[in-house]
Amino acid sequence: MAITLVNPSGLPTIDVYRQVSIASGSKLVFVAGQVAWDAEGATVGEGDLAAQVEQCYLNIGTALAGAGGSFDDVAKLTVYVVDWTPDKMPTLLEGISRATTKLGVTSAPPASLLGVAALDIPDHLVEIEATAVLD
Repeated sequence: MAITLVNPSGLPTIDVYRQVSIASGSKLVFVAGQVAWDAEGATVGEGDLAAQVEQCYLNIGTALAGAGGSFDDVAKLTVYVVDWTPDKMPTLLEGISRATTKLGVTSAPPASLLGVAALDIPDHLVEIEATAVLD
C-alpha cells in the first residue's frame, strides 16, 4: 500500500481522520467531486445527508476501482456540505460509517470539511473529492 496514515506527536488525535498521510507510490489519482448520483445519474437520498454521504463514498470507491485502487489508497479527502453547521456532524459520520462498512475499509485519510452555500443542483447536500496514490 502506498499510503501510511499518522497522527504526529504535537497534533490532536481525531477519531475520524489522521492528520498526515505519507505517500510512497508513483501514480496519482484525482477523483472529481462525487455527489449522490447513482449509475444512471439519479439523486440518491434526497434530503438525507447521511444517505448522500454514503453514496458519495461508494462513488469514490467505484472511481478508485476503475483506476486500479481502493479507499485504502486515498491520501486526502475534501468534503463540501451545503449550509454546514456542527450539529450535522453525527449525520455526516453516520453516512461515512455506513459506506466504509459496505466498502470493507477502515481508512481515515486526512480530510478537510468546508461549508458551502450550494452545489451543482439544489438536491445535492454534499460533494466529496479524493486524491489517491497507487504503487
